[in-house]
Amino acid sequence: MNYGNIKYSDIANGVGVRTTLFVSGCTHACPGCFQPETWAFSYGEEFTPEVEDEIIESLRPSWIAGLTVLGGEPMEPANQEALAPFLKRVKEELPNKTIWVYTGDAYEDLVLGGPRCTIDTADLLSCVDVLVDGPFVEAEKDVSLRFRGSANQRIIDMPATLATGTVQLWSDDPAFCRNAVRPNGGQPDVASG
Repeated sequence: MNYGNIKYSDIANGVGVRTTLFVSGCTHACPGCFQPETWAFSYGEEFTPEVEDEIIESLRPSWIAGLTVLGGEPMEPANQEALAPFLKRVKEELPNKTIWVYTGDAYEDLVLGGPRCTIDTADLLSCVDVLVDGPFVEAEKDVSLRFRGSANQRIIDMPATLATGTVQLWSDDPAFCRNAVRPNGGQPDVASG
């Protein structure tokens, strides 16, 4: 597996300060994708044991909330093969860190025999705390949505979903469930006097 980028101290792709891994390879090719260069499986650098160790070390500080994996497409079969054991290692070594995964697939397709349902899928999903699923749909793009690009995408609470057998949506803090844009460039209105 290759990866295109690793962001340390990322605050855009999940709750809290996170390490974010952008894997390479995606066959969805969603129109309007914000990273089409990551569609090529050969893009970027090789995901080596040394890179795994660097990511693990980056997650150790108490102020890092967890790991986010996106792409590209983490659920491409070749990527699952590399990610499943890595995410298991993260959970074993750092059980208090959350793992978020973004996929262009619907959760149901991943578990009910879709094209990316592999022998690694169940193991990988068992390590995930939050799954953001569904393709990016340009017609449903909404920059005010938190942690997703288009309104069709769901934010799934994976432990609750696996426990109940039905999709359970993740519950965001109501104060932050949408990205609000303040008028006046973010400055509060001041009454003139």
